Amino acid sequence: MFLQFDQSGVPMKRVYLLSEELKADPGRIALAQALTLNAAKPRMGLKGTLGLFGSPEWWANIEQRRMPLRFVQGIIRSTYFAGQDEPGDHNSFELLLEDGATYDESIYANDKASRALFRVGHRVEIVYALDESKRQPAQDGGVNYSDIVLEMAVSLEPVK
Repeated sequence: MFLQFDQSGVPMKRVYLLSEELKADPGRIALAQALTLNAAKPRMGLKGTLGLFGSPEWWANIEQRRMPLRFVQGIIRSTYFAGQDEPGDHNSFELLLEDGATYDESIYANDKASRALFRVGHRVEIVYALDESKRQPAQDGGVNYSDIVLEMAVSLEPVK
């Protein structure tokens, strides 16, 4: 686990771990790995340079920080429903980052009850693994990454 809450200023709850989701849905690993290995789809899926998604090698490269990680934290400015289905419960949020920028993300929670913690004024912390996509280079000429949410935490109370 990468998120450390000693600098958060409010009590935090880790509500999502990719490792837990993958235990509950091993088929997701198989599908991602099959797409990586599918030579007939040279521009779809992950490159697999640091291991196949969900494999012990992949996790080891994350733990040893060979795979780049990105940390995002901020205060929830709004929650909303995103998607093409009939509108339902809010499943996304907008964060206000420390530099004043905003950042949109989906709500990730291993336990559905934890979704209720995502409220305006609460702090969210996220860590992503940046796994190289097959489709290279990125539009700016750099490396094209797939941002994979590894962990997500939300504060138990609003930030003061």
